[in-house]
Amino acid sequence: MDAEKKSEMNAGKKAEMNVGIKSRQDAEKLMLMMLNPLRQFYSRHRAFVKVGETSAHFPDKSAWIEGFSRPLWALVPFWAGGGGDTGFEEIYREGLVAGTNPESDEYWGKCTDYDQRFVEMAAVGYAMLFAPGQIWEPLSEEEKARAADWLNEINRNRCWDCNWRFFQVIVNIALKKRKMPYSRKILQESLDFIEECYTGGGWYRDGVDGQTDYYIPFAMHFYGLIYAAVMKEEDAERCEAYIERALQFGKDFVYWFSEDGSALPYGRSLTYRFAQSAFYSACVMAHIEPLPMPVMKGIIVRNLEYWMKQPVFDNAGILTIGYCYANLQMSESYNSPQSPYWAMKTFAILALDENEPFWNCEAAPLPVLQKQKLLKGAGMLIQRRKNGNVVAFPGGNTHPHEHGHMEEKYGKFAYSTKYGFSIMRSGQNLAEAAPDSVCSFRVHGHIFVRGQAENIQVYEDMVVSDWSPVEGIRVHSEIIPTQNGHLRRHLVESEAACEAYDAGFAVPMEEADGCSVHILCGKGRVEMMKPDPNTNLIHSKTLIPTAVYCIEIGKSVLETEIRYE
Repeated sequence: MDAEKKSEMNAGKKAEMNVGIKSRQDAEKLMLMMLNPLRQFYSRHRAFVKVGETSAHFPDKSAWIEGFSRPLWALVPFWAGGGGDTGFEEIYREGLVAGTNPESDEYWGKCTDYDQRFVEMAAVGYAMLFAPGQIWEPLSEEEKARAADWLNEINRNRCWDCNWRFFQVIVNIALKKRKMPYSRKILQESLDFIEECYTGGGWYRDGVDGQTDYYIPFAMHFYGLIYAAVMKEEDAERCEAYIERALQFGKDFVYWFSEDGSALPYGRSLTYRFAQSAFYSACVMAHIEPLPMPVMKGIIVRNLEYWMKQPVFDNAGILTIGYCYANLQMSESYNSPQSPYWAMKTFAILALDENEPFWNCEAAPLPVLQKQKLLKGAGMLIQRRKNGNVVAFPGGNTHPHEHGHMEEKYGKFAYSTKYGFSIMRSGQNLAEAAPDSVCSFRVHGHIFVRGQAENIQVYEDMVVSDWSPVEGIRVHSEIIPTQNGHLRRHLVESEAACEAYDAGFAVPMEEADGCSVHILCGKGRVEMMKPDPNTNLIHSKTLIPTAVYCIEIGKSVLETEIRYE
């Protein structure tokens, strides 16, 4: 076998590399390792990138625009920081011209309300703000006018009332800075809406009544810091507020990271993987330090290295949909094959040229952190174990089912950097339900788990909630972190005799002793549940230690201890 063919066959094994990142050159090399495999998938006029055949809920053309735009989250800072010619410059100039030309057969088209293309416009705006010399200034005046007209589609249609309103902000300030027509009205309305999402202490919600998840660091704060970097003269007070909020947030968000570089698997859009550390990259780009610079470098570097040890690339070197391995089952309906490249946001560090102190400092370990901490803004308790396992105890999901597997992504009692969490294939049986880290009920021939919770209280030492898995069953739960793990107390009121399954973490089969459950109160037994493969986000084959309780009509008191490393 010749060397070239062997290299192609090994492309998918890049994730097995232990990529050391010390210098800007190291980061550039890693970025290009990820983006170079895309070159063969650009369309004739470079306006589309298609890497797979699965679908998202929006038109395929919009998914191919994702493929074009999302690498820009890495390329733009690369160019801004002085990166040399890689051939991508010409690709993106040609693609932008073709995509915004109504006469082109690769025209990106007119938009409608809540259009996915608005998401991708933000990356183009990012390029116009920070790397105009690569893809904007070389355009003719006619080409610029057409591009600006297409971008103004975001002002002619409605955006979702969540982090999407920042797309309107980024696009409009980009148009403004490049002296093109923009909407002052939409810009102000979106900035006002973002203020309504701020809850204090550095924390936002993703929408006025939205979730608190990774969209806070890799969207709300990330875009806020972009705004602060370019709008200081025009809007100094708001820019100062965005910076101050990021400084506060960064001191809390560090609790989501483990010493091994992994971060908390919690919430939706986890297929964006190493976007987990993009917030700290944005802080570095903006020259602010919620944590000392060497500490932020350590978080970013270890997070990237953690992900490069996971099999997240396919055999062509393309990022897959999934988490620690390719897994369509855990995806949301808006995940196209091109979606995972939103992870490129973490390469915002490349906006710093090679002489910046960031590249010359040593990556430092995490600071000394509290073993147990209430993150009030996130609505959760955080527990840090001796072996680096970070466990979060959120109050519970309060939202209706809007995205795939919301019950699993927000409604479990505990989330772990070491064990992740499992998602349901169906509720027909325990193997397919894979109900880890939650108390589920078998009734009416079906497995029911915690969906929405109410009366949530998150204290310094306990999380309390009321919830109902199905009509006729009400549960009051108290989750109490302990030295050995955590304790669960449930008061169950049921109108039907049934079984309840109070389960621990899903552990890899070869580490079955990593977690155990113990019945302290209630009539039941302990079993090791074997869920279907590929239900857990981190480990493809797992076992779930479970306390199985007999629930009688009326009131039952259950008390389960969950022990783990």
